[in-house]
Amino acid sequence: MDSNIKLFESKKIRTYWDEAEEKWYFSVVDVIEALTDSANPRDYWFKMKKRVVLEDGIELSTICRQLKLLAPDGKMRQTDCADVQSLFRIIQSIPSPKAEPFKQWLAKVGYERVQEIQDPSQGLDRARENWRKLFVT
Repeated sequence: MDSNIKLFESKKIRTYWDEAEEKWYFSVVDVIEALTDSANPRDYWFKMKKRVVLEDGIELSTICRQLKLLAPDGKMRQTDCADVQSLFRIIQSIPSPKAEPFKQWLAKVGYERVQEIQDPSQGLDRARENWRKLFVT
């Protein structure tokens, strides 16, 4: 399995850089649109939040922040945004073939992390290999 994933196949995802926290935030509705091809991604997000509360007891809104982003109409509007960790959690709840590569990649990375906890030398070996890949021409 390729550990590199194509991020949203050139779909436009609105982002916000929080300098104080030093992290990126992504428009949840934009990500949903990219991964589901939903005709109404806002409605999809609304229904998905309700479904996840009923099925998992988790309020996805609590892992999001409302940030003002430029809307398609040219106005700045409050938008649900998520950092990378929260976005991965949200993507896990999207039943779509386009979300599957993210889910598989998360499972792979999670498995590797568990291996590294059990045997720290594996983490060092993986870091060395990644370092070498950076300098291979």
